Amino acid sequence: MNRWIATAGRCVAWAAVALCAACASLPPPPPKPVSQAWAQPEATALGTLAAAAAPNLRFSGFRLLASGEDALAALAALADHAQRTLDLQYYLMRDDASTRALLRHVHAAAQRGVRVRVLLDDLNTAGADDALLCLTRHANIELRLYNPFPAGRGSTLTRVLASIRDVRRINQRMHSKMFVADNAIAVTGGRNLGDAYFVQSLASNFVDLDVIAAGPVVRDLSASFDRFWNSDLAYPLESLVDRKPECDGPVAAAPPSPNGTPGADRASADGGSAEAPPSTAPPARSSVAIPDSAFSQELGAGRLQLAWVPAAVLADAPSKIASEGDPGRSETIADDIVTLTRAARREVVLISPYFVPGKRGVALARELHARGVQLRVLTNSLAATDAPIVHIGYARYRRDLVTAGVELYELRSRLGASRSRLGSFGSSLASLHAKALVIDRRLLLIGSMNMDPRSARLNTEIALVMRSPALAGQVVQLFDDVAASSSYRVEALADGRLRWVGQAPGAPTVEGAEPDASVGLQLMLMLLSPFAPDELL
Repeated sequence: MNRWIATAGRCVAWAAVALCAACASLPPPPPKPVSQAWAQPEATALGTLAAAAAPNLRFSGFRLLASGEDALAALAALADHAQRTLDLQYYLMRDDASTRALLRHVHAAAQRGVRVRVLLDDLNTAGADDALLCLTRHANIELRLYNPFPAGRGSTLTRVLASIRDVRRINQRMHSKMFVADNAIAVTGGRNLGDAYFVQSLASNFVDLDVIAAGPVVRDLSASFDRFWNSDLAYPLESLVDRKPECDGPVAAAPPSPNGTPGADRASADGGSAEAPPSTAPPARSSVAIPDSAFSQELGAGRLQLAWVPAAVLADAPSKIASEGDPGRSETIADDIVTLTRAARREVVLISPYFVPGKRGVALARELHARGVQLRVLTNSLAATDAPIVHIGYARYRRDLVTAGVELYELRSRLGASRSRLGSFGSSLASLHAKALVIDRRLLLIGSMNMDPRSARLNTEIALVMRSPALAGQVVQLFDDVAASSSYRVEALADGRLRWVGQAPGAPTVEGAEPDASVGLQLMLMLLSPFAPDELL
């Protein structure tokens, strides 16, 4: 109920916006140095290692990171082995033990002389200015905020009130994620920085997916980073905040997030998840030890085991945010993903936590079915999702998808038996956050993009496309594991109702009502549905 109280509070705030007479517009871009990714990755230890491991210099190397512990270990290992540069681009950094532990490794790299650039979307940094300033007090660490709120920075409410004249701009966010070391090896995918993404939350964790990358695609990832870093919407923190806070220790707090549970990663100005009161926050870990992993051991031993395959980077342009929801074909990767999907001959496997197909998506599902292509989809159930309002846009097309032949699965809020391939999720509660697309079990896409109008038209996204039956097979196996042990299969009944069939032994079958979701939550969404068009979700 606290989530809905907070949501109602935001609605009141938006209504009050009309009365705002002292609104602030984004000031002109401040003077700032232009910088680029490290130009000689082959001259670093990581670059040498990647080149030595590559059987073909035209191919790129990859390893999937389905385990949150492995993902955290990979980021820390890259920070520890970087010699020249670290580039971090994220939508969200939580103020929690995992982020602090990782930032200590990043700070240690800066101490060694490594240049660190941190590009952070400004939506979830309310009240974090002092902490961010402390993070950047090291001469080798520079931080820029993307698409910032120029005034009222102390809270989300005052930010929105002060920026109402720029409502179209602030409703578009930078949603890309990457961590690049020496322009040689990178990690990118669905994860932000925080306990829930690295399976360290004591309450609920994300089922998520990243990929380690080496070779030519890393240079393309860095080129995308540079375009955002040097764009007019990337503001040095000091140009927005003119004060010198007192800092405690070598690494101050990471920026606080709306709450400690999954729920802050719907990149919209009105928030896909509510800003929960402090009393509702889950218990937090006081510290996190970075785990060891096969990848970190390999870096230490001077060897690298990756799958080397043809690959490419799909990246939205920074100008997409200036398009006011109507990006050109060269600014968005959405049409590229539709083209890849249409090329399928046998099977499409889709994993998307926020799935709003719209009429266009339903038509594509019917087109695939008519050609004999099986479409399999895994998304969140209402009880599992961290963004209930987005569920409206999915639920209104759910029956059409099933009757169009889609094999549709929804993640249960409580996971079934753990699978070794997935690793431990730290608790039985989980929410899907991975974003992946597999075409004919030979072409694989992993990135930050959800299959919804917001990702297609408003937020900036990035993805890797890999031609690899082996990697594609691993993602299909992950899909099958989650579908079999922790999901409902959705079916259509003759009377128009839906049925949710529990896939695991002993899992219930539910007819006519969203399983595990409270009546109050279902009623609230029913009331909000007429006021929630797809394009705003």
